Amino acid sequence: MGLRVAGIDEAGRGALAGPVVAAAVILPPLSGRNTYPFYDSKTLRAEIREALESQIQAVALAWAVGRAEAAEIDRLGILKATHLAALRALEQLTVMPEALLTDYLRLEPEWRRYLALCGTPHLSSRFRCPPKADQGSPTVAAASILAKVARDRYMQALEQCYPGYGFAQHKGYGTALHLDALRRLGPCEEHRRTFAPVAQAGLL
Repeated sequence: MGLRVAGIDEAGRGALAGPVVAAAVILPPLSGRNTYPFYDSKTLRAEIREALESQIQAVALAWAVGRAEAAEIDRLGILKATHLAALRALEQLTVMPEALLTDYLRLEPEWRRYLALCGTPHLSSRFRCPPKADQGSPTVAAASILAKVARDRYMQALEQCYPGYGFAQHKGYGTALHLDALRRLGPCEEHRRTFAPVAQAGLL
């Protein structure tokens, strides 16, 4: 029996609007050469990600999604807000992980305090954060899928609250459509005002 590894990944870090969303997933260890059919969410079409979401949730020992809002990103900076979203996901897990694997999210002081509060400081010695972990680990890939689907769903819902920005299409990223809407309408409450294109639009 292998360790219970929580894979962690995020979505929305580079967007101009909306939250940064992180997911944590613990998959049951597989025997032999078996592996899970989960791959980096960026390589999958939206309909495949949505189909895999329910498969991941069904097979996982535990899974959870956390997020940091646009206002928190402006206050903390995107890196600390990403860590906050990841910690919020970890705190919701119903099964305690025995190791952590992230997609290049390093072990920050906030994480160490969380591990100590949970009575699991040993996890700090079982923490790995290799680059492109979502391409090499099905567990991190599963987290990337859950984070991406959850965030896309949230951004699609924002289309109803803030019509005209095209959130359902670009999901808050800096596409030509989004930048044009920013110039015409100015920022809304979901925009990250410390990000340069949004700050510049607010001055027009």
